[in-house]
Amino acid sequence: MSISSVVKSIQDIMRKDAGVDGDAQRLGQLSWLLFLKIFDAQEENLEFEQENAYKSPIPKKYLWRNWAANAEGITGEELLNFVNIDLFPKLKEMPAAISSNPRGFVAKEAFSDAFNYMKNGTLLRQVINKLNEIDFTNSTERHLFGDLYEQILKDLQSAGNAGEFYTPRAVTGFIVQMIDPKLGESIFDPACGTGGFLSCAFDHVKANYVKTAEDHMTLQQQIYGVEKKQLPHLLCTTNMLLHGIEVPVQVKHSNTLNRPLSSWDDDEQKEIIITNPPFGGTEEDGIEKNFPTEMQTRETADLFLQLIIEVLKENGRAAVVLPDGTLFGEGVKTKIKKLLLETCNLHTIVRLPNSVFAPYTGIKTNILFFEKGTPTKEIWYYELPLPSGVKAFNKTKPMKLEDFDQCAQWWGEGKKQSVKAKRKNREETEQAWKVSIDDIIARNYNLDIKNPHVGEQVSHDPEVLLTQYAKQQADIQKMRAQLKAILSHALNH
Repeated sequence: MSISSVVKSIQDIMRKDAGVDGDAQRLGQLSWLLFLKIFDAQEENLEFEQENAYKSPIPKKYLWRNWAANAEGITGEELLNFVNIDLFPKLKEMPAAISSNPRGFVAKEAFSDAFNYMKNGTLLRQVINKLNEIDFTNSTERHLFGDLYEQILKDLQSAGNAGEFYTPRAVTGFIVQMIDPKLGESIFDPACGTGGFLSCAFDHVKANYVKTAEDHMTLQQQIYGVEKKQLPHLLCTTNMLLHGIEVPVQVKHSNTLNRPLSSWDDDEQKEIIITNPPFGGTEEDGIEKNFPTEMQTRETADLFLQLIIEVLKENGRAAVVLPDGTLFGEGVKTKIKKLLLETCNLHTIVRLPNSVFAPYTGIKTNILFFEKGTPTKEIWYYELPLPSGVKAFNKTKPMKLEDFDQCAQWWGEGKKQSVKAKRKNREETEQAWKVSIDDIIARNYNLDIKNPHVGEQVSHDPEVLLTQYAKQQADIQKMRAQLKAILSHALNH
């Protein structure tokens, strides 16, 4: 039976269970089961490699092989009681320090907020038996499942808020290709979701720069991520295990914004930051107090941009997906953009078509590429067109990495060149143009600069129109306030 049909069978079985309500819960249920199975597959390899020195990081009775692997094993009420009363509480309360038992710590973190939704022990046994048809010690099956796993995330992003976990693989692939992380460079995603950027960066370094077993160990230790929501964190940890990171302790279950910006030490700075932070939302009360008074806001994307500027190492490289609102926004947004342009070289903005994240949002997005340490002198813009014959990306016609080929060619190629040398011979085209820092300052740091080679286009996208309307209302309000101040001043004198 193929892996895809196994996963489809699992989803069909779960639909019969009264405790599992909707795709989000099905994904949550599948996630902790997958984690334990993949975790145990790695344990078998480690046990074989270490022989007598091997010590199980979790109590042996909770290893998948000892309670789930036997198709004729416990089922019904007995299985439910084991999972709910024994397995879950023990893994959540297990004493496992990050220094002395890192893999045990990973398991404890993965289960910290996990939940067993299934109420029928017989159906749970059927799901477990189906999962046992996939052999995670087999590298070919593991690789195939890695691809399918990403497909599962894609299919289920419409479940609740799951859409915010997933960045199209084409976008992560292009960003990693342009940033070109090297072996030994620390790679960080401060809002890592299910780990799309981290797994893509891992694969890139492995394919291009890993030559020895020592290199592979170095690669495992250079990946860092933080995710505040339980489900995507568990999925990310599982994703890292699937990619061969034995101890993904550097993928933390936390909110990166939940500490003062000034508390980040130099040794916590990272050489590469690649991320698609949540945007359009607001942070909980008090989070903004972690930022300088004049930079405080509750808009999540604005807080993450400040954090990235702070945490990026001198000469470090970053690529961040941000909405149009960040480019043209005023007030605190202007101050953040001024800080970005004065402390970093914002060398390229790739403007994406507005259907890249459809149908989950129609908001237009951009990829900002910058390097820390030298101020911006000019910004190159590249407007990515839709492929010929395509009016919009959607579920059946998703964006592909090839859609970035022209941009990658314009950017400059050549593995042996330095990252900066790749950008030297850029030329203006129908899609590409450059703007000097003086022009940006004259525009009061408004980075929303339209393609000069294209005539004015009328958009009928409701989200774009609403954004434009909100901006016009803000401008009118600002003008009213200025008139009021002038009249008040005149009357007083």
